Amino acid sequence: MPVTVVRFNLVAPGASPAELGARYRAALEMAAYADEHGVTTVQTEEHHGAGNNWLPSPFVFAGAVLGATRRLAVTVSAVIGPLHDPLRLAEDIAVLDLLSGGRLLTVAGIGYRREEYDRAGVDWTRRGRLQDELLETVLKAWTGEEFEYRGRTVRVTPRPASDPHPLLLVGGSSKAAARRAARLGLPFFPSAHLPELETYYKERLVEYGTQGWTMMPGAETPLLHIAEDPDRAWAEYGGHFLHEARTYASWQSGEIHSAVRSGAATVEELRAEGVYRILTPDECVAQDLDNLVLHPLAGGMPLEEGWRSLRLFAERVLPALQP
Repeated sequence: MPVTVVRFNLVAPGASPAELGARYRAALEMAAYADEHGVTTVQTEEHHGAGNNWLPSPFVFAGAVLGATRRLAVTVSAVIGPLHDPLRLAEDIAVLDLLSGGRLLTVAGIGYRREEYDRAGVDWTRRGRLQDELLETVLKAWTGEEFEYRGRTVRVTPRPASDPHPLLLVGGSSKAAARRAARLGLPFFPSAHLPELETYYKERLVEYGTQGWTMMPGAETPLLHIAEDPDRAWAEYGGHFLHEARTYASWQSGEIHSAVRSGAATVEELRAEGVYRILTPDECVAQDLDNLVLHPLAGGMPLEEGWRSLRLFAERVLPALQP
């Protein structure tokens, strides 16, 4: 059975605080419903200062989702490591690990928006060194033992429940990210289907004498929406997908690789491209994908339409995928 994911980034251009509050609460209700129907994972992410209200606090949201569910995993993909205080991040993840019984998975990347670094007062040119420090620090912190940190002796408590530590992957699309993961013996999460980078990572594991594994997106990792009438849904809601796709594309340079990168300028181009797909339940099953990523609230999607998509996915797609 494929991995099933419900993605939330809470994008809602022009939304009022009341509207955003309703959207956040609906996302938690959707997560609980997905959990009851056997969805594998809820995925969320981090961006700052976006005019369309892109979620800036993934661990706060992850904690709420974990509290509203009992079985599914929550993936933060990705936390922008250098923007976080390493000790505080270690504490936050440890607490969520204890609360959830180990259901939190964190992918740590370095991001690709310089303006997020400027906003946080973090030196963009030091992002690689800061990421090294962050990863090394949280791994030491989770032992519960004293260690040296920036010239002083510190200790982080409580220890997390997961052994040897909460699931932490290094994300990225560069050789530097792959080397970093291999050196620390951490799993590697390429941001796109990059088999040559996976090979490079495995070679570095041998070089460093460490162990690890890769969680890599498939060659096709579309973002899905389920509808009885895809033509009608594209006509009525395609603008929501296009808004998100163009926002995301505007943040990325030519050196950035992403599993969901789009070059579309119109709804028609977006539909033809296949990065976002509106499918009937039967069409979704027939895709035969290893990962099914449902994006019910994409780009400020009306809540009622998001619920229709999720219910069709849970009640018509998931049962057909059972072995």
